[in-house]
Amino acid sequence: VLSPQEVAFSWGEMTLFITQYTPANSPTYASRGMGYIGLTMYESIVQAYPPYQSLAGQLNGLDSLPLPEPGAAYDWVLALNAGQATILKRIYNQTSDANKLRIDSLAQVIRTQYSGKAIDPAVAARSESYGEAIAEAIFAWSQTDGGHRGYLHNFDKAIVHPTRPGAWKPPLYAQSFSHHPLHPHWGQNRTFVPVNAAIPPPEMIPYDTVPGSAYYQQFLAVYEKERALTQEEKEIALWWGDDPEVSFTPPGHSYYLATRAIKAKNPELIRCAETYARVGMAVADAFINCWKWKYHFFSERPNTYIPQFIDEEWESFWPDPPFPAFPSGHAIQAAAATTVLADLYGNEFAFTDSAHVGRARDELRDTDFRERTFTTFWDVAEETADSRFFGGIHTPQDNEAGLEKGRIVAANVNALSWRVE
Repeated sequence: VLSPQEVAFSWGEMTLFITQYTPANSPTYASRGMGYIGLTMYESIVQAYPPYQSLAGQLNGLDSLPLPEPGAAYDWVLALNAGQATILKRIYNQTSDANKLRIDSLAQVIRTQYSGKAIDPAVAARSESYGEAIAEAIFAWSQTDGGHRGYLHNFDKAIVHPTRPGAWKPPLYAQSFSHHPLHPHWGQNRTFVPVNAAIPPPEMIPYDTVPGSAYYQQFLAVYEKERALTQEEKEIALWWGDDPEVSFTPPGHSYYLATRAIKAKNPELIRCAETYARVGMAVADAFINCWKWKYHFFSERPNTYIPQFIDEEWESFWPDPPFPAFPSGHAIQAAAATTVLADLYGNEFAFTDSAHVGRARDELRDTDFRERTFTTFWDVAEETADSRFFGGIHTPQDNEAGLEKGRIVAANVNALSWRVE
C-alpha cells in the first residue's frame, strides 16, 4: 500500500509526465499549470489539519472554496487523489486520451488501496466528491487569469517588434521554428499572490556598442566563455536546457526538485502538499513577472549582438529560445523554487539530480547528460542560471536580475498565512 507521502509524490511525478508528453506545451503554460495543481493538492486536505489554513481569501480573486460537511468523516488521501486526477485533466485538457487513461489508472490504484480501509463506502464517496469539488472550484478560478488554454495561442503574429538598437530579433539559430516571440501577453496574467503583481522591474544596463562599455562587456563575457567552455560546463548547459519539446520544461525541473525534497525528508502529508503548492505558485508568479519584464525591455540575445559587434562568425553553444532575453526565465524560476524549498526544509540539502539520466548523448555538441550533485538548494539556482550563460544565450546581468527577483517572488509566497497564528 502506498503511504500518504508516496501518494503525494506519485501525483507530482504524474504531473511531470503529463507536462512532458503533452504537445504544444511551453515553460509559461507549464508553470501556470503547476501553480494550480500544487494548490489543489494543498486545498484538498488542508481542512484536516487544524494548525494549517486555506489560502482562500489570500490569493488574487480566490475568495472562497468548498468546505467539508461539519462532523462528517473523510478519508483525506482519497480527497487528494480525486482532486489531483480532476485538476490534471482540466489543466491539460489537450493531452492525449492515452495520457488521460494514465491519470485515471493512477487514481484507481490509489482508490482501490484506500477505499478498502474506509469504514463506510459513503466516506469514500464523500471524500472523493470533496476533492473533485475543490479541483473544479480552483479550475473555474483559473479560467479568469489570462492564461487559460494558453497553448492555443503560443505565438502572436500581430505583435509589433520594436526596431530600436538592442531590441530582440528572431533568432537564426533557434529552438523554435517561430519568428514570433512566445506568449508576449503572459506578463499581463493574474499572479497568485497579490503583492507579486507590484514588484518593480529590474534595472538593465543601457545599450552601448563601444568596446569597454558596461553593456559591451556583458556580451564580451558570453563570447569569451563560449570559446573556453570546459566539458563540465557543456554538460551543465545541456542538463538545464529542459527544452519543452523533449523534457518536462524548466518549471517541471523545479517541481522535480520539490519531489526530491519530499522523498528525502518524508514530511507529513500536509507538508508534502504545501511543498507542491508553494513551489508551483512561486514558479508561476516568477514566470508572469519575468515575461512582463522581458516584453517591457524586449532585449536582444548574444546571437544578435556578438556577430554584429564582436565576431561575425560566432554562434552560441545552445540555440536561442523564441523570446527576449532580460531577465532570465531559468534564473528567476529556479531562484523562486529553491528559495521556497530552503524556507521549508533549510538550505542545506545534499542530493543528486538524475532527472535526465538515460537520455541519449547530444552528438551535435559532443556532450553527455550527466547527473548533477548539490549540497544546498541555492547551489541549484546558481547552476541553473550559469547554464544559460554557458549556453551563450544569456548575459550575466540577465541571470543576476533573475536570481534577485526570483527570491523576492518566493519570499511573498512564503509570507502567506499558511498556518493559523
